[in-house]
Amino acid sequence: MPKYMLHASYSTEGVQGLLSDGGSARRDAATAACESLGGSIESFYFSFGDDDAVVIADLPSNADAAALSLAVAASGMVDARVTVLLTPEEIDTVAATVADTVTYSPPGD
Repeated sequence: MPKYMLHASYSTEGVQGLLSDGGSARRDAATAACESLGGSIESFYFSFGDDDAVVIADLPSNADAAALSLAVAASGMVDARVTVLLTPEEIDTVAATVADTVTYSPPGD
């Protein structure tokens, strides 16, 4: 199943909800959301910096990842971004494909 890194930054109201409900409740909500799409959470961490939370999730497809991101963002409480994660073996396959089949002319050539 494809892996995704979900980046979450809480709005002021979202932080107030976090302080009220606690971090475990947010992890449980993220788990329930992923499971509703047929996925699962591998890890959930709160963080400093641009992201308030980072989640590694398994989801069935890019469409499911987009649906999750849109549902979270539509709440207005969280700015959500999704990064598709690739394994080293997937990159090996990509590298072979690039070497064997991709024809590309850079600008100016």
